[in-house]
Amino acid sequence: MIRLTKQISLKEIKAEDHKRLYLLMKEIYPIAYNHFWNDDGDWYVKTQYAKENILKELSQQNAEYYFILFNDEVVGNFRIIWDEKLEGMLVEKQVKLHRIYLHQKIQGKGVGKRLLTWLEKKAHQKEYSIVWLDAMDEQPQAFQFYKKQGYRYFSHSFLPYKLLLDKFRKMSQVYKNI
Repeated sequence: MIRLTKQISLKEIKAEDHKRLYLLMKEIYPIAYNHFWNDDGDWYVKTQYAKENILKELSQQNAEYYFILFNDEVVGNFRIIWDEKLEGMLVEKQVKLHRIYLHQKIQGKGVGKRLLTWLEKKAHQKEYSIVWLDAMDEQPQAFQFYKKQGYRYFSHSFLPYKLLLDKFRKMSQVYKNI
């Protein structure tokens, strides 16, 4: 367990937690993203949080995957990948914030900001100079949150998922020098 504040902590996700993670995302993901999909996001949750995919992600040597706890209650997940390069970014030591999902009930309580601060500090200690992530353009509150934290636009891509509505396909890669 990694304690970030009195209220916020991270608990490493292990293989035996795959079902708990899946059920958590079945609750969290649709609240924020169901309107992006023809099927309310069911396909995305079923594929990205399927046991096989979670076990594959957990086996990745340069990645860390955590449950986010607020007052000892699991309220989200957080995954980082060390040495994951942002295409076109020439800086050598980069870390990607691959996943950060928070339950709607704790948004606005400083959890996301605290997680980014922790990641940036950890990256700095490991002599990394860039933290980056993919942010959905059509999720303006999240996009503005990252901008407020000092993240800047670098490039964009488009998601290929067939069930994703066309107007929600754009993902911007944003980064921060640390």
